[in-house]
Amino acid sequence: MNKTALITGATSGIGKSTAIRFAVEGFRLILCGRRLERLEQLKKELSVETEVHILNFDVRNREDVFSEIASLPPEFSNIDILVNNAGNAHGLDPIQEGSIEDWEAMMDINVKGLLYVSKAVIPKMIEKQSGHIINIGSTAGKEVYPKGNVYCASKHAVDAINQGMRIDLNGNGIRVGAVNPGLVQTEFSEVRFKGDSDKADKVYQGFQALKPEDIADIIHFVVTRPYHVNIADLVVLPTAQATSTIVDKKA
Repeated sequence: MNKTALITGATSGIGKSTAIRFAVEGFRLILCGRRLERLEQLKKELSVETEVHILNFDVRNREDVFSEIASLPPEFSNIDILVNNAGNAHGLDPIQEGSIEDWEAMMDINVKGLLYVSKAVIPKMIEKQSGHIINIGSTAGKEVYPKGNVYCASKHAVDAINQGMRIDLNGNGIRVGAVNPGLVQTEFSEVRFKGDSDKADKVYQGFQALKPEDIADIIHFVVTRPYHVNIADLVVLPTAQATSTIVDKKA
């Protein structure tokens, strides 16, 4: 598989697992993230399997996004697959008690960051009339749950952008689709609860949550379909989960 994939949020969770899966399959990798030490360690580990280039930026920083992607060496500049994975949830408060800083972080990372990276990558895909964009959404983009307010709004925006992107890029040979996971056991809840490990751990107690590797397998499946096949929108739940608020917990 001699294709080049750019993955945002590659230092943990779904992004890291996708990078590992892609490396095993021989994809050339561009790994993006805020944490340089983690990027360097991941590059060291995966370079045994494939060619790896790292870009150290925060998707919220528009100038860095464009300058870093523009700096790619020629052998990495022909991006075939973009996985817009970077995203976060900050806080779990009723809207009247929500933190404006948390709101801004979610909108800046989940929505504007996705747009910045896409804007930097899409022109070359149009130029070569091929490419595949996978937007990582959430079941929070399909429903709204108590205290989810702005996070759900940000993921509803991803859902709308995914649909709009697919419409606007039609005719350019570019596949566009979203993978929308339910409960996946990652650092996600640690971030949402701002380092409160007890609260974060309780989210995943009493049932078997999805693992990042499960979503990585699905992303790999999506990008390896025949080119005339585009999986446009996929929702993935653990068996124990029916909705964002209905989870069969035994403990």
